[in-house]
Formats: sequence, structure tokens, C-alpha cells
Amino acid sequence: MLYKIAKYALAIILYPLYRIKVIGKENIPKEGPVLICSNHISNFDPPVVGITSRRDIYFMAKGELFENRVLGGLLTGIHAFPVRRGLADRNALRKGLEILKEGKTVGLFPEGTRSKTEEIGDPLAGAGFFALRSEAAVVPCAIIGPYQKFKRLTVIYGKPLDMEYYRTSKKSAKETADAIMTEIKKLKENYQNQITLLDK
Repeated sequence: MLYKIAKYALAIILYPLYRIKVIGKENIPKEGPVLICSNHISNFDPPVVGITSRRDIYFMAKGELFENRVLGGLLTGIHAFPVRRGLADRNALRKGLEILKEGKTVGLFPEGTRSKTEEIGDPLAGAGFFALRSEAAVVPCAIIGPYQKFKRLTVIYGKPLDMEYYRTSKKSAKETADAIMTEIKKLKENYQNQITLLDK
């Protein structure tokens, strides 16, 4: 209930504030486990992905935030779960897999930290881990900013990636994460190329 209230309230604020344009929302499967992987350019990325997705999303949040009982309860209510950053947090990995096994949706930012230049960086292995250890549909997402008031912010969801090759050929989590990140880059570059052609 809290999740839906928060999603509705944030949508009312963020859609007009950043003139959000969503492309490819239909590429997110309506049912079954889904792993949404996006680039990361702002602290607003989680709520923006949350309000533009057709599915309710579970995001990781830094563990320190859950130390406050009230804040921790609020975060849990909006489908966040704790992760110890900079460590291989087995509890967080286990929790993410449990969510996917329940047929729900997990949102990840493979880079692990925000890009200060808006350029897409190298991913950590986490996205590859979840993609390999689950049967989730992996949906790439590109957020194209900048986050400026009343300037266009575009969120693009690509078609689910074919992970079968990586799952059956024993590719490493890092190799798989790299492949996912490559698809996110392609989404961004293809969109920007189309805009450039239209401007000519």
C-alpha cells in the first residue's frame, strides 16, 4: 500500500518537473521475474525507474539507512532492502534472488555508483550474478538526462536480453554484467543518434 502511494505521489511531482518521456515500457514483461538494469546518473534514478516501470520494483539501499528503525521501516515499505556497499553482501544477494524466485522485479544499477559525467561506466559483477543465478528476464534501461527542471528526461526500456548463452556457457558474472552494460550503452547511443538525425 505504501509503495503505491509513494509511486503515485512521486509521479505527480517528477513527471512534470523533468518532463519525463518513457520509451519501451511495453518491453517489461507483465508477469514472471524481471531484472531491470539501468545506468546511474542521479540519486533520483531509483524513483524515476520506479514510477516509469509497469512493475513494482525492489531496489537495494545502503545498509546504514536501515539502522534507524523508522527510516528502515519506511524503506522496507517502499520495497527497498539493505546492502553493505563495497562488500560481497551475501544476505543482500540472497534476498535479491528470493525476490526474483517469487516472480517479482528487482532494479539494479550495475555501475554501483553515480556517474558524475553522465557517461556510462564499467559495471560491477552484481547484475551478472543475478542474471546467471535466476531465470529472470533481463531488461536494459537507459536514463538520458540531465536532471534539470522542466528539461526533457528520457527513460528507455529495451527488449529483454537473451541470457541463455551466458547461463549455459558458464560465463562469469563480470562477463555477463559487461554484456548487459553494453546493451544499456546501445540504447543510449541509438536514441541520441536518432535525435541528432532529426535535428539535421
